[in-house]
Amino acid sequence: MQNIQIQWLLCPVCNHKTRIRLRQDTVIERLPLYCPKCKKEILVNVKKLNINIIREPDAQTQSR
Repeated sequence: MQNIQIQWLLCPVCNHKTRIRLRQDTVIERLPLYCPKCKKEILVNVKKLNINIIREPDAQTQSR
């Protein structure tokens, strides 16, 4: 049997555990990650246990 590494997905803001566990072969795109500790929601990509935060520009109001 293969030795697959499993770890908790940590919040990129406060560095505490979230409710998601990751395997080494997990790939996630555009996940709205919610942290129960700091109560923030962040959009993330996960690939090979590497977490990348997606920073989207704030919505701008349109002027006429």
